[in-house]
This record gives sequence, C-alpha cells and structure tokens, in this order.
Amino acid sequence: MSQTIRVGLIGAGYIASWHADALRATEGVTLSAVCDVSLGAAQALADGFGGQVFTSVDALIDSGTCDAVHILTPPHLHHDIAVQCLQGGLHVLVEKPVAESADQTRAIEAAAQAAGKRFHAGHNFLGMPSYLRLKDMLTRGELGRVSSAEIAWTFPLAPLRSGPYGLWLLREPKNLLLELGPHLMAFAVDLFGTPEIVHTALSHHVALPGDDRRPQGWRILARAGGVDVTFTISLVEVMDDRSVTLRGSTARARFDLSADTLIVDRDNASDLVINPLRRQMDKSWQHLREALRNAGTQLRSLNAKSPYGLSFRGMNAGVYDALRRDRPADPRFSGASAVTVMQALDDALALLPEDALTPAAPAVQTRKPKPTAMVIGGTGFIGRALTRRLVADGRDVRVLSRGRHGPFPDLPDSVETVGVSLRDRAALTEAMKGIDVVFNLAKSMDKTWDDALRNDVAVATGIAEAAMDAGVRRLIYTGTIASYDMSDPTRKITEDTGFPADMSDRNIYARSKAECERQLLRLHATRGLPLVIARPGIVVGAGGPLQHWGIGRWHGAGAVRIWGHGHNILPFVLIDDVADGLVRMIDADAAVGQSFNLVGDRMLSGRGYFDAIHRSLGARIRVSSGNLYAFYASDAVKYALKKYALRRPGVIRPSLADWKSRAHFSPFVNDKPKEMLGWTPEPERDRFIEKAITDANLFGI
Repeated sequence: MSQTIRVGLIGAGYIASWHADALRATEGVTLSAVCDVSLGAAQALADGFGGQVFTSVDALIDSGTCDAVHILTPPHLHHDIAVQCLQGGLHVLVEKPVAESADQTRAIEAAAQAAGKRFHAGHNFLGMPSYLRLKDMLTRGELGRVSSAEIAWTFPLAPLRSGPYGLWLLREPKNLLLELGPHLMAFAVDLFGTPEIVHTALSHHVALPGDDRRPQGWRILARAGGVDVTFTISLVEVMDDRSVTLRGSTARARFDLSADTLIVDRDNASDLVINPLRRQMDKSWQHLREALRNAGTQLRSLNAKSPYGLSFRGMNAGVYDALRRDRPADPRFSGASAVTVMQALDDALALLPEDALTPAAPAVQTRKPKPTAMVIGGTGFIGRALTRRLVADGRDVRVLSRGRHGPFPDLPDSVETVGVSLRDRAALTEAMKGIDVVFNLAKSMDKTWDDALRNDVAVATGIAEAAMDAGVRRLIYTGTIASYDMSDPTRKITEDTGFPADMSDRNIYARSKAECERQLLRLHATRGLPLVIARPGIVVGAGGPLQHWGIGRWHGAGAVRIWGHGHNILPFVLIDDVADGLVRMIDADAAVGQSFNLVGDRMLSGRGYFDAIHRSLGARIRVSSGNLYAFYASDAVKYALKKYALRRPGVIRPSLADWKSRAHFSPFVNDKPKEMLGWTPEPERDRFIEKAITDANLFGI
C-alpha cells in the first residue's frame, strides 16, 4: 500500500462531514475525492475539505484518484456501490448498515476477497477511547467473570412522530433495527463473539401517515460467549441513555457512548460502615475524573474532538493503520465482523411475525391526480398539514420533494410527489404548468451569508420567476416572524412594523428570509408577481416536535433553557390554523402584495406552555431561564475562536437584539389576517392546549 492512502467519499450528506473531518485528522490519509449525484452537495463538501468532485461512481473509479472509498449513501444503495468499487480496485468502508441483509453483506465480503481488497464496516463507536478502556478491562479480567450485559440505545427519533417520512429508515419496520441495531450488535460481537438470538419484542407503536405503524421500542435477548445480553432500543422522547453495561463478579462497568465516559462500580474490603461510603466516593471521583478529562479534551481541541467525532477518528485509525502497514484488518471493522453483525440482526427479525415487519400497503390509486395547487416543502411540518387541508377542500396537489417518497400514501388520487431541483428553472416551470397556486415553504439552513444567498435567496427568486413563466395565478411565500426585531417588550408588532434596514448583525436564517421577502416584493412591484407573504408564529400541534427550538435551547427531552425569563406571552399558533390561513390567501385578491403574520391569540408564556404539558400529560420538564446576556457573551467567545483560532470563513456574530428577539418579547397584533382573510385562530385556551399538547403525541407514548 502507498505511504499516503487516497480516500474518496461517495455521498455528501450529513454524515459525510464527520468522515471528512476524521480523515483530515488520520495519519497517512488524504481526502482526494467527493462523489454525489448532487453536484452542489459534492462541491460544498469539497470546498471545505478538499478533493476532486464527481457526480458518478463510474467517473470516480475511472479517474484513478482514490485507493479507498467511504460509502455514505442511503443503505439500499450500499451493496451495489460497494461491489462496484471493489471490482474497480478500491478498498471500501461502508457506513452502517453495510447492507440490507446478511446475504448482501456476504456478497460484499466475497467481492472483496475476489478482488484482493478490503471491506470495512463503519461501526464507528467501536473506536471510542472509553470503549477501548472497557474492552481492555474485560480482557485483563478486571471485571471478573462477566455474566450479563445490557446494551442500550434510548434516544428520541423525532422523524417517527414529526417527519420527514420519506427517509429510508421509515420505509419498512425492519429498517429501524437495521439503522440502529448495528451499533449495539457490533459491541456484542466484538466483546463476546457470535450472538445467539433467543427473543425479540416490539413496543410503543406509532402510526405514520396512511396508518402505517412503526415500533418505537425494540427488546432483543441473546447469548454470546456464555454471557446473557439484552439489547434495548427506545425511540420515544426519553432521556438519552446510549450505553454498554457489563456485570461481572468483581465489578460492574458502564460505558456511556454519548459522552465517552467509563464508570466502574467495585466492591471493597472495608467494614460494613465504611464500605458503602468508600464505594460511592470511588464512583464520585471517577465521575469527576471523566468530566475533567472530557472538558480538557474539548478545551484543547476547541470542541473539535466531541465524543462522536472521536469515534470516527478511532475507527479510521484502526482501519488505515492496518492497511498502511499491510497488517490483517482490525477485527472490529472487518468484513467478517460485519457479516456476523448483520446475521444476528436478521436472526432477530426472523423471530417476529411476518405482519410485524410488513409496511401498510399504500391506498390503491383509482385516478390520476389533476393538480391545481403546488406545495414546495410539502413534506415538512407545515407542508404536510397544508397539503392535507388542500385535499380536504377538494384540490389535487403536486408536492415537490427531493425524492418520490412522500408522506401521503393514503391520498394517491389527490397528491402526486415529484422530484425537481429547485435550482432548475426550466424544470420548475414545466412542473408548474396547469397550477393555479404555488406555496413556497422551502427553507435553507446555512452557515454563511454567501451560502444563504445561493441556497435560499436565489432559490426563492428562481421559484418566483418560474411561477411567472408558467402563468401561476398566486404565489404564497412563507417567511418568518424571526426576521422582526422582537427585543422591545413595549413595542407591538404588526405587518407595518418592518424589518431593520441593516440586518447584517442578525442570525443568518432571519436575515435570509427577510432578504427573500425583499427580492420577491421587488418582483411584485416591477414585474407583477402575484405574491402573498405569510409569516407563521411558533407553530405547535399534531405532527410537531416536542423539542421546539422556537421556545428555548433543549438539552434532551427532559430539560430546556427558555430564551429569556419565560414569563412573556409567546406567539404560538396551531398548525391547523396556519394551514387555514394559507388556504385563505388563495382567493383573497386584496391580499396580493401583502404580508400576514399568522400568530394566534395570546395564550401562553414559555413557562405556561411547559406547565400545561405537566398538567395535561403528567410530564414535568426541567425548565430554566436563559440569560440572554450570557448567551450573547458566550456566543462572542465562540465567534472569536471560530474566526481567529479556527479561521473559519463567513462566521457572523448576532447582536444582543438578535438574542433578545429569540425570546419574542414584543407582542404581536393579529388583526390584519382576521380582517382581510376572515382568519379565526383558536380563541379558547383549553381547546388550544388540547390541540397543541394533549392530542399532539409530543412524547410518542
């Protein structure tokens, strides 16, 4: 193997940046290529980490720029791409799940053997420093004879309750286990050997659109190497517990993989009075040691070595050190281990009745939809509710999405989902032919202003121009109330309030949406764009998340720091009321060229909202006030580190007024949509709480 291994990334989604960052920190490795069907996504990743850009695997292989690749595409593509790359002479590391079955995994390993190349599994958590300490203790016998182990992944999976529903992991019930199970099963295989699965049970089912049920709880019992192993997966809104606990005759050890800590509970030989004190003191010192070690790591690395990031670095070190030195593959990440892991998951699925793994059949289409409305962003929270409201009103709807899997399997006669690039004006224009009204709910969460101009502002104006080209009668654009300066509690906000003239010191999302509105209003004034602007408030209700960042900064499902003191009334609005307001804009001719703040009647403060959750659902969430001056000061330190120490381009520092605006101190007046649109948001407090909280399935239980 060459001294420096050239690695390419196939797939430029969220996980790719973690791989790229870890590769940059791995000795003897360089990132030489990025491949994605989206040229923009590939280029954006390459701009940050380097590498030649490709849009096809064939082109990447033919270029000769790589010795190995990391395959980071959706799992249903893993097998074919892995085999193609192995046959093309490349080593492969495949993100978990490496395939959709053990048979597919064996086929990848067979292709690696035939090609004389290596197939590695992306079981990154096996590379965490504290896990290696745990494994070393087990090997040295410091835990005694281990009789049982509990391996848990209890962490909320919001898409199960609030979407997006087109993700691979939600297409079939088994995909949830295939997505998360490899993490857990890889620990058991590495520590104890091949598991024998003896029991599998499901719980806490939730209904996806179309009454397609998915389990949120999985319990698997197994034996491996003489050890009883319990695997627990819980995806409801639960306190984070991702851990490996080993119970031995000498000690009990708990590895927390979300924090990269290891705590060992040991017996001692003191008398009965001192014994429990010593035992608790020992654990206390360990907790302090782990906390200081982690804090030191983060300070020295300027937060570049998070536990999750360290897991990828550890994995890369194990994979590429052996490859560079021409040594046998690290068993933790070998193809043989991947086969064992996937076989155990297949065995667990085989113990379930067939109907538990069968997705609900989509409704049979009896006619082809004839859309007169288009929803861009129709798979999101507001988009889903709006689409269903349009159908209820008798309209057929065309939903624009990145793929063809939309959250409307029960509406095949009325909803069609089409995949069109929002940057392709010609394709957008073609998709809008015959469409009467277009709702643009799209948004882009960018880190720099240049990215926002490219990904949000340019896209919004491109959609508007396509709508004019296609002769659309009405374009309804959703901005955000976040664009207002809401820092002054004495100033009431109406649609005439206006945004600050200079928004360069605002957060990028608020600034970008305001710029979108400015550009669209210019098109209305100069070219007659039939525009209406809607700015929803803090939207709540069925299909929305528990951990709503419009209210505060969340620290898991059980704790939130409210923006500000939390006693001022917040601009809540029910999701059904937002959909109603948007629909009313279609035929209100007087609304053209106007903007409307869709904010409900004054109901609850932030603290009142969480008190209502406690009273309605019996769940007390730990609520703390958020000192906005402290947030501002902390952000100033982060800004300085990012700009001057890490030298990241395009970093901004939001103003104090921007931080205060997150608390929504300024009250809203909602008279305009009521008078011009006939809009009537829920006026009764008890009914509001029922719809926003009681019936919203916030915890998934």
